[in-house]
Amino acid sequence: MNCKSKVHIVPHSHWDREWYFTIEDSNILLVENLDALLEVLEQKTSFPGYVFDAQVSVIEDYLAVRPENRERLKSLISQRRIFIGPWFTQTDSLLVNRESVIRNLLYGVRGAEAMGHSMKVGYLPDIFGQNAYLPSFFQEFGIQYSVLQRGVYDDQVPRDLNFTWVSPDGKEVKTNYIYFGYGPGKFLEPSAAYFTERLNPILEALEQKNTSTNQILLPAGGDQVLIRAAFPETVQWLNQHDPSREYVLSDYEAFMKETWCGAGFKERLEGELIAGQKARIHSTIRSQRVDLKMLNYHVENKLLYVLEPLACIASALGLKYPVMWMNRIWKLLFDVHAHDSIGGCNSDDTNRSIEMRLIQSERMIDGLCNVLKKQLARAALHNEEGGDLLVFNLLPRHREILQPIVVFTRDSQFWLQDRSGASLEAMVVRQDYIDGGRQVLVTAEGEQEVKAPGYYRTELLVRTEVPAMGYTTLRVKEGKRLEHWAPVREPVIQNEMYRLEWENGEMILEDLRSGRRISGLLRFEDAGDAGDSYDFSPLAGADSLFGSTCELVDVKQGALSSLLTVRHTMKVPNHIDERALGKAEQELVIETAFELRQGEAYVRVKHVVDNSVRDHRLRVLLRHQGEHTWADQAFTALRREKVNPHWQNWREKGFAEAPVPIYPLENYVVAEGQDGQLGVITEGLKEYELLEEELALTLFRSVGQLGKDDLAWRPGRASGINNKVVETPDAQLLKPLSFAYALHIAEGPFRAEEWSKMAEEYIGHATAYHLQTLNTFEERLERFELPQPINQAPVEFSLLSVEGKVLFSALKRSEEGDGIVLRLFNPGDEDEPVMLHSELFAEIQRTTLAELPTPDSVNSIAARGYMTLKCLTEKE
Repeated sequence: MNCKSKVHIVPHSHWDREWYFTIEDSNILLVENLDALLEVLEQKTSFPGYVFDAQVSVIEDYLAVRPENRERLKSLISQRRIFIGPWFTQTDSLLVNRESVIRNLLYGVRGAEAMGHSMKVGYLPDIFGQNAYLPSFFQEFGIQYSVLQRGVYDDQVPRDLNFTWVSPDGKEVKTNYIYFGYGPGKFLEPSAAYFTERLNPILEALEQKNTSTNQILLPAGGDQVLIRAAFPETVQWLNQHDPSREYVLSDYEAFMKETWCGAGFKERLEGELIAGQKARIHSTIRSQRVDLKMLNYHVENKLLYVLEPLACIASALGLKYPVMWMNRIWKLLFDVHAHDSIGGCNSDDTNRSIEMRLIQSERMIDGLCNVLKKQLARAALHNEEGGDLLVFNLLPRHREILQPIVVFTRDSQFWLQDRSGASLEAMVVRQDYIDGGRQVLVTAEGEQEVKAPGYYRTELLVRTEVPAMGYTTLRVKEGKRLEHWAPVREPVIQNEMYRLEWENGEMILEDLRSGRRISGLLRFEDAGDAGDSYDFSPLAGADSLFGSTCELVDVKQGALSSLLTVRHTMKVPNHIDERALGKAEQELVIETAFELRQGEAYVRVKHVVDNSVRDHRLRVLLRHQGEHTWADQAFTALRREKVNPHWQNWREKGFAEAPVPIYPLENYVVAEGQDGQLGVITEGLKEYELLEEELALTLFRSVGQLGKDDLAWRPGRASGINNKVVETPDAQLLKPLSFAYALHIAEGPFRAEEWSKMAEEYIGHATAYHLQTLNTFEERLERFELPQPINQAPVEFSLLSVEGKVLFSALKRSEEGDGIVLRLFNPGDEDEPVMLHSELFAEIQRTTLAELPTPDSVNSIAARGYMTLKCLTEKE
């Protein structure tokens, strides 16, 4: 352009909560850093402002140590001299539940606004790829701009680094791609040598890449950096010595507003941004420390799909919604969800802290569920002697569910009745006799031990109908034997949908609807991993090893479920040095259980392996000749091709990493080809690849170092700290591991709404509670006394129901405490009508994600879209 460039220098610090250091290290440094920032900004009015990484969590951590500085911070944030928000922590948006991303923004925006201002820019300086729905989430929080570093190919932005980013539901944000990352101005100094050798070449490159604007963004910061107090003088020097440009100290809000004011940028990018050309995206980090990722998945599901809706039901009946506990749990999870944290690319000490936060969160969730279920059961059943139980349906539609339930009885033989007295379909999965132990009685003669009678703990599968978002009552009647799993000789199981057979060392799956048969259904691939905590790296000269045949272990059949178990035994090298020499003497045993439940449209699969091998990657390969895949992300599914078109000559083109076609998923991936579809719904597994004749699902990676130089798919320096070797023996995962998923085959074209519905059913959205006094240890709080805030509750209850082909995302208390918030979504390609029924709410409003009421009247959900409803209680 002919007009003078205006260079917006944005001073900032990118704050990693934890990494090769611990969060305690980070917080000690944080206090020193923010103390200095306050001093400089208060004393130097020529320093207009500073971006503190868009995270509210660091402010809370600081104030926990320096509470006396709250007003000083609020003053600077209100004046927009310190910028925080919109995030609570900068979450990895591809490894956590969609609701976790939304809640992170919710807590971030509200927390920042409480301190004076939330930055109106969706700032994404360092996360490893961008979720396709981030433009929509940002817009719903009133954020019109985004600034990001990773995930963009050069050919996507040939004319400008500013573009319109569009999510699958059509929502848009105005976006700037920080081509040289967040640190090109970190070492800005007033010297001719620095300007000539360092700064000017960067600015010239940025000017060439911005053909439609003279506004140039120069982020001036780095990881955990202190404020550069001399920046005002440096900018003054630059203006004096470079008359071809104007330099200003700026911020992201000011830059984006000025840049986009009247601009006509033509580039439009749609959906996810996961390119690894200019900045590393770490495509295979999604299988690093998979044990933590699976634990996070289970904790998120318990919180979102059990505790939150259960608490809404309970509060509608008079119990207290545990607001403060929810806040504590969510903030613990937000710490886990920061990009390095959930990525697993950390020191062992840090990963142990992450695991403990997840364990603490799960303990709180379990305890709260226990209290709410027990208080509801007491009010509804008025019986603690062992006869009744509640079954909860935590989806907003009436349905028949096949639910695992645990009951305790004196007699080994019993049966179940519904409210009408009709017997229910049920089968025993497992039954154990439990010794009653001894009780201590205090008598006039002193303490006496009395032997307590024993009882039975029974795990059941029960089929029953339950009202929408509510519960029903079942009765346990002793004296009649339920059917148990029974061993059978024939190596075959089947239900209405599938027939699964073991024959001559391989598994054969037949779809009974279409007659389609898949012989050699699955095998395992074990590959040497010469990589690090960020990236898988194939070992040169060492081919993958395959476990293709298996031996039959066991077959069991029952009225509601059948189980077939096989064992694969692979000879593999013990560690990477042996692999390079071609040795393979260690046995890797993988036991796989296939379960078919009556009425379910999928095969349940569980792999168990006791890993004793170092530096390797284990994948399960599912036979299917697919041409492309569909994988869910937030509120729909994204299509991905088998071959990345950028693969050819990637190294010669200077890519930061190889554009391997290894992709993330949230809940499911489907391979589609001429033979139809084959897909899996996983329980926390996050990485897949489509091969020529197989769909590869990564089970885990086992590596022992945080970073390495010059990997096969990632040339150059080690990611992370590159001047010190950080050993991570815990990341070798030398322990028992289990992996679960559902397998489904289908005919016809892929339909996201069908797969999303199946994933919803597989996740379960149900729980149960047996009101009894025989066992006080099944749930940790059972043995303690609890108050009983309500005395009456209906024996059957429905909070609300939804009509329409839409799916459930969340049900929670509104932030204002005047009702509940329900989020629904439509993953399909057509608009879907929706109707909500409830007798408990006076008014139902459409809201934004930030829960600010709008006047819109909505009776349908747009294709690939979502809707948030606020259900208000009667005003007193």
